[in-house]
Amino acid sequence: MKVTMTVNGQTRTGEAEGRTLLSTFLRETLGLTGTHVGCDTSQCGACVVHVNGKDVKSCTMFAAECDGADVATIEGQCAPDGTLNKIQQAFQDYHGLQCGFCTPGMVMSAAALLRDNPTPSEAEIREYLEGNICRCTGYHNIVRAIMAASGQEVPAVAAE
Repeated sequence: MKVTMTVNGQTRTGEAEGRTLLSTFLRETLGLTGTHVGCDTSQCGACVVHVNGKDVKSCTMFAAECDGADVATIEGQCAPDGTLNKIQQAFQDYHGLQCGFCTPGMVMSAAALLRDNPTPSEAEIREYLEGNICRCTGYHNIVRAIMAASGQEVPAVAAE
């Protein structure tokens, strides 16, 4: 079946079987490989994208469900001139990138958090990121980056 969606502001169409996951459609059909799949069980959050303004794990949604939807991926987060947005820049400035595998999902989750709560506390950030797994075992710099992106003072965060 043909699936058409608006991805990062552009209308995109591709063929998908009914069982094709959104993450697979984005990566293999549309060539948007910034969306990572880390677990195939919806635990890791590396595949987080926004569908109609809601953050979703794209490995838990069929591409066909997104026919006609507005989808945002990590590729659409930077400015048209390629400069990083404030969340991406903060991840770079505060070393929240680490190995980089979980970073697209972390940035997309951070964007959703900051949209709904522009100045989250450290505890709120940690709670929101419970759906994202960093296998580098270091959430501290990610939390610091999100606090910086929110315009808050970046404290030394407590180890957990």
